[in-house]
Amino acid sequence: MTNETLALEKNDLKELLNKCWMTHDAMWFYNCLEECGIEKTNKINQAAIRALGPIEIKRIQKALGTDGIDTFEEFKRFFNLVMEIVSGKFMKFDFSFPGKNLIHAEWRSCFAYEGMKGLGVADRYECGIMLRIEVWFDTLGIKYEVEPKVTGCMMHTEGQCFRDYRFFFEK
Repeated sequence: MTNETLALEKNDLKELLNKCWMTHDAMWFYNCLEECGIEKTNKINQAAIRALGPIEIKRIQKALGTDGIDTFEEFKRFFNLVMEIVSGKFMKFDFSFPGKNLIHAEWRSCFAYEGMKGLGVADRYECGIMLRIEVWFDTLGIKYEVEPKVTGCMMHTEGQCFRDYRFFFEK
């Protein structure tokens, strides 16, 4: 092989890496499901997310040179950058800031739900997507409330998935 330079654009590389990461996530989930069943797999998945989340957000925070987040405006800038890093186009995830100290998150469709349907366990799947983000908030010491509070998979039970996060920055 010759010493050719990488021909992928930055966004194409990011998309490829995100797809590979999510495929790895799906494959370990599938193999754990086959070995342990859905209840144990959900428990292991949630534990893995709680262990990974702090490491992940601290690495991103360091890479972005963000020491602390004291205001909602600082948080919005940081959160936009974080989501740009960790999201792939295939995720079909949108979020907006419809009011002071508020994020609205919504999925047009959900790759995790589609995967769980394919495995036949969507009715018993405990979603880890928003847990990952909530672990980031907790790690950053950001106080918040979430509505609705969801266990399981909202896409499965409601046919849609969304969250509203209200943050408390002002003292």
